[in-house]
Formats: sequence, C-alpha cells, structure tokens
Amino acid sequence: MAKLTKRQKAAAETIDRTKQYTLEEAVSLIKANATTKFDETIEVVLNLGVDPRHADQMVRGVVNLPNGTGKSVRVAVFARDDKADEAKAAGAEIVGAEDLAEAIQGGQMDFDRVIATPDMMAVVGRLGKILGPRGLMPNPKLGTVTADVAKAIEDAKGGQVEFRVEKEGIIHAGVGKASFSEGALVENIRAFSNAIHKAKPSGSKGTYVKNFGISSTMGPGLKVDFASAIAGA
Repeated sequence: MAKLTKRQKAAAETIDRTKQYTLEEAVSLIKANATTKFDETIEVVLNLGVDPRHADQMVRGVVNLPNGTGKSVRVAVFARDDKADEAKAAGAEIVGAEDLAEAIQGGQMDFDRVIATPDMMAVVGRLGKILGPRGLMPNPKLGTVTADVAKAIEDAKGGQVEFRVEKEGIIHAGVGKASFSEGALVENIRAFSNAIHKAKPSGSKGTYVKNFGISSTMGPGLKVDFASAIAGA
C-alpha cells in the first residue's frame, strides 16, 4: 500500500470514517481538503443493491448538471452532408462516416462522447465491441442517436453526464471541480442523486442505495447520507 503524503495524512485526520455526513457537510470538507496544485475533480460513487446482469435491474441514464462538469468534452459525430455541417457548426471536434468508423477501428479514440444520426447506425453498429465496453455506444434512450445533432452536442458539452451501473452494482461519475462553489457542487450532486433515485429499476428489491460517497481526485472519501442528497431537490 502506498504511503500517504503529509497532505493526505492531514486531510485524513479531518475525516470521521464512521460518520455519514450530510451532503452540505461533505462538500465543505471535500473542498477544504482539495489542496493540490491542479483543479481536482469531485467524484461521487454509489453502491447499489442491484444485479445489472438482470435486465430489470439495470440502472442507466443521463442527467444535465445545472453547473456543468468543469471538464471540456470532446465529441465525435457520425453524420453525412447537411447533418455533418450542422455538427461542425455546433462545435463537434470530430465528424465523419465510414472514414470515422475506420479510424476508430484503427485505434483512434480521441473523444469523450459519440453522437450519431439515425441513418448512420448501420455503420456505427459495427463498432459495438469497441465502443460498447467503454460506454460510448450511441443510444436513442440517452439522446445520442438523434437527428438534432446540434442539441445533442450542446448537451454533451454543457454538463450532461451519462451513468451506467457496473457489474458489481457500482456507479461513479465526476460532478464538478474543486474550484466550484459549495453551492454549485451541492446543486450538481443533488441533480445526479435524484437522477439515480428516479432510475430505480422495477427489479430492485431491498435497499436500493447501499452506500453513497464523495471524494476529490487526491483527497479522502466521505460517506454521505443519501437521503440528504435528494432532500429538497
């Protein structure tokens, strides 16, 4: 196990590992301990009481964070002709059709989100084994297969976050930066928490959210009372 730095030791001493903090308390402590020279990402992690191997226990969706993520998102768009021009005008970094598919098959993955017009799904479908495991496969339910590419690009760059439960029942996501105000982080985390709460699947039995935690990139994690994260939203 790696030795803790002096900064990490000092931060750890401010945390009560046995306590479940309210969302506001947790955000205040996390910000206070995010003291590295770079702008740390604030991350949430949830342990859900679901088994995503069963279709009726899958938790997946998108949420627009009211204050953005603080991260620049590179968008690749599969489109032709007028829709390709529309995508470029809306700020997509990469736009293409078969040529883009070939580039991805060749290992070029310099993007964070993939959007496709419906007519391009025959081409995109061949990339399932590459894009699927990375959570990048365009999906109509997530708004990433759409004729309105400009709106999809705007959402992707404006603070939209996709979430998908992993096989161990874990969901994690970046919800802002340490430079954000406490209020902005609370709003973002509350929006994310409510999206998870509303996405509770029909097959979920027993406790849905087992554990909810917040951390910064280099800081210690805190347990948070999930009820406080969805209260008042």
